[in-house]
Amino acid sequence: MRTKQQQTLKLALWTWSWVATLAVATFGPKFIWDNHQLLTVLAISVNLTNGIMMIMANRNYFYNMDELQRRIHLESLAITLGLAVIVGLSFSLLDQTDIINFDAEIGFLVGFIGITYIISLLINRSRYS
Repeated sequence: MRTKQQQTLKLALWTWSWVATLAVATFGPKFIWDNHQLLTVLAISVNLTNGIMMIMANRNYFYNMDELQRRIHLESLAITLGLAVIVGLSFSLLDQTDIINFDAEIGFLVGFIGITYIISLLINRSRYS
């Protein structure tokens, strides 16, 4: 079993690796390889692989938590998932029905998910301390 510090470092490395490969897959076609389809597919494949490795590192990180930490994170994840689905679909409907005058981009939902998870994690930590 690895120490918590090792698990945290491993998760951080896979997360930053995924972010870096996402940036390459996003901006590479336009700024580096002039929309070359094979390179774009390769970059997206590398990003997908890094994402899977990040998920596995995250799972291992949770497995090495104690029972209370796991419960706090599980409740926070449940709240985040529920709100992401409800708010994400409502946001999409606002866009589809032209109630909002901008596109409901996925980046907004990703930001909402991150903020929701952090807030619910802080609330749950304070509840259980």
